[in-house]
Amino acid sequence: MSVSETPIATRVRPRVGAPASPSPSPASSAAPVLSPLGLLTVLLGAALPMVDAFIVNVALPTIDRDLHAGPALLEMVVGGYGVAYAVLLVLGGRLGDMFGRRRLFLWGIASFGVTSIACGLAPNAWTLVAARVAQGAASALLLPQVLASIQATTSGAARVRAMSWYSSTAGVTSAVGQVLGGVLVSLDIAGTGWRSIFLVNAPVAAAALVLALRSVPETRSEHPTRVDGPGTALLSVTLVSLLLPLTEGRAAGWPVWSWVLLAVFPFAAWAFLAVELRTERAGRTPLVPPSLLRIHSVRSGLALVMPFCLGWGGFMFAIAVALQEGLRMGPMAAGLTLVPLCLAFFVASLAGPRLAARHGRRVVTAGALFQAAGLLMLIATFHWGWHGLTGWGLAPALAVQGFGQGLLFPLAMRTMLSEVPVAQAGVGGGVVTTTQQAFQALGVAALGTLFLSLAPSAGMRDALTVTLAVQLAAAAVTVVLSLRLPRSMR
Repeated sequence: MSVSETPIATRVRPRVGAPASPSPSPASSAAPVLSPLGLLTVLLGAALPMVDAFIVNVALPTIDRDLHAGPALLEMVVGGYGVAYAVLLVLGGRLGDMFGRRRLFLWGIASFGVTSIACGLAPNAWTLVAARVAQGAASALLLPQVLASIQATTSGAARVRAMSWYSSTAGVTSAVGQVLGGVLVSLDIAGTGWRSIFLVNAPVAAAALVLALRSVPETRSEHPTRVDGPGTALLSVTLVSLLLPLTEGRAAGWPVWSWVLLAVFPFAAWAFLAVELRTERAGRTPLVPPSLLRIHSVRSGLALVMPFCLGWGGFMFAIAVALQEGLRMGPMAAGLTLVPLCLAFFVASLAGPRLAARHGRRVVTAGALFQAAGLLMLIATFHWGWHGLTGWGLAPALAVQGFGQGLLFPLAMRTMLSEVPVAQAGVGGGVVTTTQQAFQALGVAALGTLFLSLAPSAGMRDALTVTLAVQLAAAAVTVVLSLRLPRSMR
């Protein structure tokens, strides 16, 4: 742990050979260590917002029938969560640096549980949209504390293991979310139908809250900086002006406001970059320090994650719609179809660190190639075997795709954070998760819009194969970008 990052009420240890001084008490000199139970707790907390980013996909048809939502409001149920989540993630990381990551984790997990109940009890579509936006804000408060706590309380081999588990959780929970959503909707527990996908979060959040009080140590930056107000405002405008019109524009008929916001986006992005550069040059701490992007592992890792998350977000949305509306699967069958992908991802994510220790970045390149091969198999399966297709018919292609993603994504996530200074753990985690969530939301908006626009005229099968072909192009880009990662995996 660096001297710029110490636990609350903890003093920096004297250097070897320094003049003798009164010995601090053991309680004050012990560096915070994340126990196995603490790691399990923060990973449980991380899984909740990750699952909920995707769990709603398979429930959309049921929500539509129950609340008479219509296409525009259904997209807001998905997009409102994603936009609020992406916009506030970096701010959530900064607040954790300032006020304590454990404290913000506790507030975040409690807020997530409350907003989940609000989603589950929503009497109409607009209330559900508002509750989903609030749930996205709670997720943004919660998730950055997980990465920052791992960075601040582990080192060496322990950090590698913890980051591997975090990255595996981040990857597999998106698919698990759709599996779980399909199962819960089909079981219709106590007549709750789609509402159970939100209500189930409450007891899990309560358990995580109790465990966190017992097992998660408090850490924060020794010299916390004030929130960068102009940077926060400009980042919010930048992300909203891009994600909101892409998410809602098609369903709303591309009204004038959607084009106005898209026109605002490049100017807002330029202004945000200019303000952050000027703030850092003036010796102050910006919301997103541009110096982070001068770290090779951060820069190359972010470049790789962008096309991956864009394709992944669009894939999970399109596949949920295609399986139910195109192949006429029920929610449970549609969810269980993704089980081979989940299992293959998990197996590969556990094998990845050992393989990377021997072969370095070539493991990530191999994962990108496996992902591309799986997508090719999926395109062929859907195109030539559409009629009568079942989950078993999709299993081989999904398993190959999941195996490749399990090699690629966890190692890329670990690489991005491997050289981030511990004092910037909160903001570094916020930048990484913001990039991940923003591009997943962009994938849902862009590829989802493409898929839904083509489906009425071209048919569900051809619309899906075109969408998968676009994702395949993004996968090809990840193959090239994987060659820019550091040769060895730290």
